[in-house]
Amino acid sequence: MTSTSRAKVASAARTFGRAALLSAVAASSVISAAMVHANPGAPVPDADHELGMYGDPVAAATYWREQHASDCGEMVVADVVGEITGREPSEQQMIALAENTPSTAGHKPIWTPTGTTDIADLPVLLWHYWIRAENIQTDTAAVARKLGGNHKVIAILNAETIWNRPGKRNFANHFVVVTGIDSKAGVVHLNDSGISTGRDEQVPIAVFEQAWAPNYNSAIVTK
Repeated sequence: MTSTSRAKVASAARTFGRAALLSAVAASSVISAAMVHANPGAPVPDADHELGMYGDPVAAATYWREQHASDCGEMVVADVVGEITGREPSEQQMIALAENTPSTAGHKPIWTPTGTTDIADLPVLLWHYWIRAENIQTDTAAVARKLGGNHKVIAILNAETIWNRPGKRNFANHFVVVTGIDSKAGVVHLNDSGISTGRDEQVPIAVFEQAWAPNYNSAIVTK
């Protein structure tokens, strides 16, 4: 082989080598990009919810009623029954039911005029309407997921914190229905029977979490 031929062969080999290298890099980039999209890390909420509303507070607002006795526990049950079945019991119907249903917390009715309703009794009242629910300790992110899955959520919290009124703020004394969590606006939506402006009451997430903390983030969640 002449020196000219050998030079041409060497040049062609170098060109082929560069082309092969570029092809390999391109293929590697495609594979890496595919891996990035296929394996983004930890699971995230549905894209429709990630920066928006969980739950439907507008629809739930239809079932808000203001309480006329110390019966916020019975009122949240009535609200949830209305949301699920479309047939909301009246306040008097709920009081009559609770007065005649034994409490799980002792030898007494669930409700008495001078007593308070135990959170453990709310699933009992809901089951009267064939609604299954559980008493759990949870967090705001988990509640959002439950609302996004069309579950209903009742929380027990400190009323003075939610209403920004004077008083003791280190204990839970009021039930509300959590109807929505807007992660974009940083707002929790509530149906709160304890005040006249409680229909779709809206509070900052931080305020809700502060009010919710005294009873260890306890909630009733429908199944």
